[in-house]
Amino acid sequence: MPRNALYATIVLVLAVIAAVVSFIQGNWLGVVWVLMAGVSSNIAWYYLRRDRAARAEQAQAQAQ
Repeated sequence: MPRNALYATIVLVLAVIAAVVSFIQGNWLGVVWVLMAGVSSNIAWYYLRRDRAARAEQAQAQAQ
């Protein structure tokens, strides 16, 4: 797993936990945490897909 994807996944988990805690306390600031979780999820998927594509390209180059 690429390092940036790992960091984004950690931020995703922490943002989800913060959103749950905020909503349990009745604080609407949890909406911001949900948005942050969405962004970090997209970042994690981007780096995972980019790494997968790079590995596939490298494997294809070695096969030729």
